[in-house]
Amino acid sequence: MNISFFASPTMTFYMARMFLVRFAAVLAALVIVLMALDLLGESGDILAYPGNGDAQLWIYVTLRTPQIIARFLPFAALLATLITFVTLNQNSEIVSMKAAGISAHQILAPLVVASLGVAILSFTFNERVVARATATLSAWQDADYGLIPRDRGIVPNVWVRDGDDLIHAIAVHGRGTQAQLRDITVYDRTGGRLVAIVKGSRAFQTGGVWRIAGAGRFDVERGVTTQLPTYDFGRGVTADRFTLSNVDPASKSILQLRTAIADLEAAGRPTGPLRAGLWHKLSGPLSAVLMPLLAAVAAFGLARSGHLFIRAVIGMALGFAYFVADNFALAMGNLGAYPPFLAAWAPFLLFLLIGETVLIRTEE
Repeated sequence: MNISFFASPTMTFYMARMFLVRFAAVLAALVIVLMALDLLGESGDILAYPGNGDAQLWIYVTLRTPQIIARFLPFAALLATLITFVTLNQNSEIVSMKAAGISAHQILAPLVVASLGVAILSFTFNERVVARATATLSAWQDADYGLIPRDRGIVPNVWVRDGDDLIHAIAVHGRGTQAQLRDITVYDRTGGRLVAIVKGSRAFQTGGVWRIAGAGRFDVERGVTTQLPTYDFGRGVTADRFTLSNVDPASKSILQLRTAIADLEAAGRPTGPLRAGLWHKLSGPLSAVLMPLLAAVAAFGLARSGHLFIRAVIGMALGFAYFVADNFALAMGNLGAYPPFLAAWAPFLLFLLIGETVLIRTEE
């Protein structure tokens, strides 16, 4: 009896290559179709901004494509696994392998290892490309597809409350004492009543306050606008209230997200949803490793029995059930109903046990 992890080097290379070729083809097809549909929905908003044209559409494609790849890569792994197993089953290759004494786990082993490589590439791609593209695209969308911000580390569309006053900045650049606010609007309120609206193009910190140079103050009661050389506001409002007020886990790498969580904890703010997002940056790419196990039901059983299609549907249903459970658990984590670790890892561990149970009960 062959008890090694792989049946043979030749068999391992053959199955891994078959899976990776189909994975690349399925992922490319999904990205092309979904990117075309997404562009049809967004092209009107992009071209609505004066001066935008074909160049801006291509920029949107370059920024949006990494997000689509990251989101649908596990789906591509699931479909590629199903196609691989159905092909092997129809050609009676699975029957030949089992007749040669190869166990079900040994048949799955090449696809699991190949999926692990895909997961590692997915994690690296998410950290190096997707996070930056998401941050830039979010800032561009908040600017109504105007000029693309050059700073990749900006925080867009920030609202901060200072007592009765409300402060809105289109973008925040830098951190700490070097932070600057761009396109600021200060809503000066007294007792819940709006007194004045102050606008400026840039604000910086000085002497414990934020200062706008060349501000315009609109007096609500008199209905007149006054130009001021400087306007101070937000005394005691620290820069982290602007830079950390809108932390999106998808737009930050793991190191950046850990730093943001530490800063928020130091400020006494809740970090549960961000911790769930941090753990999901690890469990998300690893979901590709689950797909061969969940789709394994399509590999076994005789093709001529007429149940191959049903087995493929069951494998697809198990895969999609995992994605539903994963999104539900992450949503519960964002609401605080699940602990962060449980929200990120519970679906993965649950379906790992389900897949192993189905495989052992039916084939081993």
